[in-house]
Amino acid sequence: MIKSQFYLDPEITFLNHGSFGACPKPIFENYQYWQSELEKQPVRFLQKELPGYLKTSKKALAEYIHCAPEDFFFTPNPTTAINTVMRSIKLQPGDEILTTNHEYGAMDRTWNYYARQSGAQYIRQNISLPITSKEQILEQFWSGYTSKTKIVFLNQISSATALIFPVKEICEKARALGLITIIDGAHVPGHIDLNLSELNPDYYTGTLHKWMLAPKGCSFLYVRKKLQDSLDPLVVSWGYDSVSPGASRFLDYHEQQGTRDIAAFLTAPTAIQFLEENNWPEHAQKCKQIIIDVYADFCALLGSEPICQVTSEFFGQMCSIPIKTQKPFELKEMLYNQYKIEIPVMQIDHGIFLRISLNAYNDERDLEILKNALIQIQATTDLLQ
Repeated sequence: MIKSQFYLDPEITFLNHGSFGACPKPIFENYQYWQSELEKQPVRFLQKELPGYLKTSKKALAEYIHCAPEDFFFTPNPTTAINTVMRSIKLQPGDEILTTNHEYGAMDRTWNYYARQSGAQYIRQNISLPITSKEQILEQFWSGYTSKTKIVFLNQISSATALIFPVKEICEKARALGLITIIDGAHVPGHIDLNLSELNPDYYTGTLHKWMLAPKGCSFLYVRKKLQDSLDPLVVSWGYDSVSPGASRFLDYHEQQGTRDIAAFLTAPTAIQFLEENNWPEHAQKCKQIIIDVYADFCALLGSEPICQVTSEFFGQMCSIPIKTQKPFELKEMLYNQYKIEIPVMQIDHGIFLRISLNAYNDERDLEILKNALIQIQATTDLLQ
């Protein structure tokens, strides 16, 4: 069984793959292998062998996400990646960053910080619910564009609302307008198809430790070639003014960051191999179909309406169901403490949502457990009123 490949506690109904992922045993063992190799001979590993290991890992990931290995570097998470980009972009007072009000909270906070430092404006354009079409998203998003817009930033899959956004169309129009495009694809690799050559953003960050099943702390930042030399390192270290520069100053600056545990970065080939050997696209498609099949039932149970057309255009292996509660924290805690269900209760401008995310270790029985718990909570508490 696929579930036996994971370390997840069998006593917990785990419906929250989207937050931090879950790493299968073979990939985690490969992670520990690299940690052991480092400790056997730390000096030789870090100073001599690491560049070759990193090259192999990047080659595997580059083929998976369809870009050149020299056009990205590993980061521990998308927040680090976006901070690296923001540090280098010279915003002026009055410049505008156009985004949506569906973005990840950490990203909102980071942009607000840099906007305050520079005097720029962070424009959270309202994308209203329910979503009736891709055209609605595009029209509402671009209605926020002005002559002061310099940057377009948005998530490809929203964390809180779990919606898939039409970033390809947005990148194309932004390019025609001469805008910088920065895409947060934290939930994308291993979840929906990602072809960076076709998408062609200026900057793109994604994780391996969510839907690609890698260990925690494994993400990447892709940068369009013409912008690579203008990207300053977030941490200045040995790669800056290197005494033995490599073929790419871009990679010297961002890959030589001092002593750190980069074992998670080296697991990309094993993670990709695991996905291939276990026919992961088939498992993912099954999860996506379950999401589509059950969404309306959960909306009916909770007395809410769908937030979009319930199709694969807008949902992948996650969905968010609007809920009526004045006590979101207490609801989440009860679901975990009393019913042993790990599931997030998300809050955003549009309201409060119960977000279901599935992977191959889940099946319909997990959703029955959730459904029965919600029925009991409705009948015995005031948490869903």
